[in-house]
Amino acid sequence: MKRKLLWYFLLLCVLLVLLAYCFNNSSGIASGKQFFSIFWNMVKILPCAFILIALFEKWCHRDTVVKHLGDNCGITGYFWALLLGSMTIGGLFVAFPLAYTLHRKGASLKIIFSFLGFAGVCRIPMTLFEASFLGVQFTIIRLATAIPIMLIAGILMGKFLEKRNYCIEE
Repeated sequence: MKRKLLWYFLLLCVLLVLLAYCFNNSSGIASGKQFFSIFWNMVKILPCAFILIALFEKWCHRDTVVKHLGDNCGITGYFWALLLGSMTIGGLFVAFPLAYTLHRKGASLKIIFSFLGFAGVCRIPMTLFEASFLGVQFTIIRLATAIPIMLIAGILMGKFLEKRNYCIEE
């Protein structure tokens, strides 16, 4: 049922874009171009990312993930989450499937939420781009505020869901 509803939604979006082209609606045409631009970027990035995630899932043992990113990892787990999140290419399109894989391998929810926050705000390519346009001082200030906020938010969300015995249905 959910899949059928998703297909209807996608069909409706395509029909709206086609109607915008037929009636020469400039905002609809711009929305359609933006949609296809994002879609094309996803098509270019996601297959490679999914191959790398599958290799990670196959090659990285559960014990290693639990040791470095599990409940008892301490502060080093957040350091690993920051490092992994900052090197994520493709943004959150890639970070969410990787977070799911980390969860299946036994990573703590606090670490996973922190990783997702870091992947959203601390990616190295984005940071370099930002520093070149807005200045190094701005980038340092943004990172100095964003990293603690993402860390605190990840810890709070993880504790909140762990109290309620959260689990992902497969």
